[in-house]
Amino acid sequence: MTTSTLERPQRPKMYETENDIPKDHRAELIPLLNQRLADAVDLQLQMKQAHWNVKGPSFIGLHKLFDKIDEAVEEYVDMIAERVVQLGGIAEGTVRVAAGRSRLDEYPLTIADGLAHVGAVAKALSSFGEEARHTISLADELDDADTADMFTEISRGLDKWLWFVEAHGQASK
Repeated sequence: MTTSTLERPQRPKMYETENDIPKDHRAELIPLLNQRLADAVDLQLQMKQAHWNVKGPSFIGLHKLFDKIDEAVEEYVDMIAERVVQLGGIAEGTVRVAAGRSRLDEYPLTIADGLAHVGAVAKALSSFGEEARHTISLADELDDADTADMFTEISRGLDKWLWFVEAHGQASK
């Protein structure tokens, strides 16, 4: 499979729906949401990477924290994918699509130290949070209050998880 097969079409395939958001707005929202879906799938797997590989004196606390974040992000993935379908689109959430589209930085595979994972997880959460806030603005411009509200909820959740993660490295500073 080549990279070009993963690129989204200019105009997404759309199913007919009685959703009252104008079709041209939905045609812009669907690719935007599929981009966030790719980012969210990547974020979820990055949290699992941290969960599986963390080592050190804070192991159990971080291991559990990263697992809780993964569970929350899994809910975000599902919310985003379902919103795509509600708007008449096709949720494009496979791992291959996510790998080809994600805007998140690659998670460092060779780290083990708890504080190194804290830094990497914080960066991933922050990056996705920035994209979520950008999506709120774009959804507002396209008169989709529900998508904006959904990403406001996601953004609040990400900020909470970022706070929990960053607290592990802040006491020593």
